[in-house]
Amino acid sequence: MKKLLSFFLVLIFSFSLMAQFPDNVTELNVTPNNEFSVKGNLSQGEKIDDLSWASSSSVACFPGTQNTKFRGNHVLYSMELPPYSELTITVIPDDKSANFSLYAYQIGSTNYSTVPDLNSCVTCEADYKWDYPKRGQTQDHSRHVYLNAIKNPYNVVIGVVGAEGLETGGYTLQIDLKTKIDNSDKQQPLKMYTAKSEKGKILTYGGDLSEGVIIYDLSWAANSSVACFPATQNDKFSGNQIIYITEIPAHSEMDITVVPDDEDANFSIWAYMVGTTNDAMVPNLTSCVTCEAEYKWDYPKKGKTQDHTRTVHLNAISNPYRVVIGVAGADGLTTGKFKLKISVK
Repeated sequence: MKKLLSFFLVLIFSFSLMAQFPDNVTELNVTPNNEFSVKGNLSQGEKIDDLSWASSSSVACFPGTQNTKFRGNHVLYSMELPPYSELTITVIPDDKSANFSLYAYQIGSTNYSTVPDLNSCVTCEADYKWDYPKRGQTQDHSRHVYLNAIKNPYNVVIGVVGAEGLETGGYTLQIDLKTKIDNSDKQQPLKMYTAKSEKGKILTYGGDLSEGVIIYDLSWAANSSVACFPATQNDKFSGNQIIYITEIPAHSEMDITVVPDDEDANFSIWAYMVGTTNDAMVPNLTSCVTCEAEYKWDYPKKGKTQDHTRTVHLNAISNPYRVVIGVAGADGLTTGKFKLKISVK
């Protein structure tokens, strides 16, 4: 019996030693909130003939129609993504005419799966040369991907790739890891106000972001049962937030507008509807009837203009609803006076 127990202990210990990335994956020790970069060359990698993992529905990194952008050498890196973090990865080829691609996927912190044997992942993002121009955007020779983590840490695998069979070429890999330094911080009590709404009128309330608190966990917003704003826009809601609670009557439309006193201040706004007896509150919101958000656009929209104000629109058909509104500072903004206007038609 003792021999059998010893055998299993040795087996478990041996397995723990094996639980790491293979030798062809370079581990990056990235310090959060500091600049990090590393030089590399595609010649250090190798081609991956089987790219079916990328278009698998459980990975969804890039479609099979774009496989030619990933037919060159793949150089693989790994790193840790701490909780409450945002990660931007950029590859900059030494030769501006060189065609590179980039992908990165996040998996559990005890998962060491590598391509092409990747069956699933939490998320995978890729960037490659566009087939055609995108309105309001430009692309140079660099490639960028973005990942984020909320409550849990993850392993991240990064692939720097040559397009169309490219096997050699120097590059710089830049890592921008922004992390909440003290992950033990607890969510401070939300600052909440009751706001009246009246059909046929515009009611105005004054406020200051300095009275609010940061909502660290924004995962509720990207939840498919809420669908308020994507995680790629979390920085637009990273400052202080103040909550207002009102009600929209049945057969009504509601416009909610935040007007910063400082026209240069970057504000955002969101609002969701739930049943009148539902007291669900962020960050513990698991579902709602609808949620709308507005924030500073990343690029111009055809036929539209945006100023310093932000507006969301809600409507109720047969039933009244409880409406929860969040006025937020973007890019860590924690102070700034504003007016909140609630119009009901």
